[in-house]
Amino acid sequence: MKKFFLFIGDIAILYLSLFLTLYIRYGNNFDVQFGFHMFPFTIIFAVWTIIFYITNLYEISFTKNNIRFFSDFLYSIAAISAISIFLFYFIPFFRITPKTNFFIFITVATILQTLWRFYFNRLTAKSGYQNNTLLIGLSQQSRELYDFLLANPQLGYGALGIIDVEDRAVYGILENLIKQKNVKTLVLGPSVYEIPHIIDVLYRLVGFGLNFHNLSDFYEQTTGRVPLGVIDQAWFLENLSEGKKRAYELGKRVLDVIGAFIIGAVSLPLYPFIVLAIELDSKGPVFYRQARVGRTGKILTLIKFRTMFYDAEKTGPVWASENDARTTRVGRFIRKTRIDELPQIWNVLRGEMSFVGPRPERPEFHGKLQGEIPFYKERYLVKPGLTGWAQIKHKLDFRGGMTIADTYEKLQHDLFYIKNRSLLLDLGIILKTINILLKKAIR
Repeated sequence: MKKFFLFIGDIAILYLSLFLTLYIRYGNNFDVQFGFHMFPFTIIFAVWTIIFYITNLYEISFTKNNIRFFSDFLYSIAAISAISIFLFYFIPFFRITPKTNFFIFITVATILQTLWRFYFNRLTAKSGYQNNTLLIGLSQQSRELYDFLLANPQLGYGALGIIDVEDRAVYGILENLIKQKNVKTLVLGPSVYEIPHIIDVLYRLVGFGLNFHNLSDFYEQTTGRVPLGVIDQAWFLENLSEGKKRAYELGKRVLDVIGAFIIGAVSLPLYPFIVLAIELDSKGPVFYRQARVGRTGKILTLIKFRTMFYDAEKTGPVWASENDARTTRVGRFIRKTRIDELPQIWNVLRGEMSFVGPRPERPEFHGKLQGEIPFYKERYLVKPGLTGWAQIKHKLDFRGGMTIADTYEKLQHDLFYIKNRSLLLDLGIILKTINILLKKAIR
């Protein structure tokens, strides 16, 4: 509902900005001009909302009045302005090439949008304090969720605390505590369902208008991750039925092949220049082949342009890092721009990989991670991808986690994707990946 309200507010602001622009320019004769400008600017408004979506400006968890939000907001306005100028001046279909009008519009729209987003962010941050939320059942996952809710009040949940059901002293005060604190939402951990007395107390509160959620579903809904500590093998049986995804898998494969041919054809003219740059920069083969774990644990050979010195792993495999000393000068550039990933189009065409899916891990690291992280091998239930939900949600580089804790969180995102994957989700991931790459390239 908040996303919809935010979207409607943005559209209203855009049309209001157009109205004010034409009124400033033409006074009482603005009505004729409004009809003339209506259609072209409606196209621009569609681009505007798409760019806002790609840059996460419709993600409620992102709606905070901080430097990161407003820097991305202004980055989006700049991108929209560039695209709009291109459409107006290079697409004859628009039939108008506004100069002064467009400058006034962008100025007015930026001011109004900034004010609108500032107050929306402020109001959503306060909304959590009207929905007192209590977590029942102490565990690592409830602690993670509690910390997440505290850090994101704009989601609409005011986290009061966690009740430890192992403490029998809470049995007699739980009902009064819920009433006195005016609790609106209760999140129940798995241990709660094993204590009849707690269930009886909660049952008596059913008629008081409370919202009850189990921890697993609520955690997933609010964080976009699957809580590993509260799921078991039954969860996979209930949520990962492949029979329901056959049409999706077929459609995805068709789109993978079409996309791979298009990207391959467009990028092929760049190959001679990339090859020459790599050969002039350092000794060694142009292409780098590396074993990775694919779908159902099958080993595939990943093909990339070499970005490191030839003997970079003479002492053994090591996770790559953002400023890796093993990277060559040319390698730093093509890694930053992700040009080194282009040969993986061949892996996509062969059906070993997809454009979207969990990133494939190296066998050397897979064994260790599988032994330390529960359900790690389940990420290979689907084809690995060039990008994925974990890559756009996690704060690390695309190359992989640097610690067990990082990989643990990325696995939570991977399982969320496997459960909820769809063509629409894939499209959103691809668009947001493009945004990430562009932002990294211009830094």
